[in-house]
Amino acid sequence: MQLYLASTSPARLMLLRQSGIEPVLMPSHVDEDAVVAAAETASRSPLSAEEIVALLARAKAESVWRDLDGEDGLILGGDSVFVVDGTIYGKPHTPEAARERWHEQRGRTGRLYSGHWLIDHRRDGSAGGAVGAVASADVTFASDITDAEIDAYIATGEPLQVAGAFTIDSLGAPFIERIAGDPSTVVGLSLPTLRSLVRQLGFDWPSLWNRRGAL
Repeated sequence: MQLYLASTSPARLMLLRQSGIEPVLMPSHVDEDAVVAAAETASRSPLSAEEIVALLARAKAESVWRDLDGEDGLILGGDSVFVVDGTIYGKPHTPEAARERWHEQRGRTGRLYSGHWLIDHRRDGSAGGAVGAVASADVTFASDITDAEIDAYIATGEPLQVAGAFTIDSLGAPFIERIAGDPSTVVGLSLPTLRSLVRQLGFDWPSLWNRRGAL
């Protein structure tokens, strides 16, 4: 069974490859800010972190679902945000924003939410052929991180394009003191959650294995 990944996230791709899956990358080109703004306008209230990642994961998967023609497989959309003291953080994009976040979260604990939406392309994606879930994990940052370390990390560019401005699988890992929950959730998608969704659609997890060494 082929898996289509509605994302260009290197972290999500790495996780899937390490799990024996070589997905087909299908960028969704979803305007995330516009999707969230439209939903908040419709509901007349701000969305929670869980609602945001669930909404955007679904929007990304459905965008690719509409573009695929004559292909069998499962389409996965994902999204992540980080929350500290009720404030929702996505990607910082700029060094200034990343630096401000690191000074705020140093020595503190936040929660990373990862949304998942999985569509069986052979079935109607809105009528029983799709399932979704949100996973979360708590991340505690070391309290003794120096300003020089923060500046050096930001200078690498790594934290600019990841939710919460940090990673646990690369240069940011030494600054993380503790994780409570599934670590893959923090990387970009929860593998146990994805396995559950695959099973809900009637497939066995090993049916997705297509990389050498996993067969």
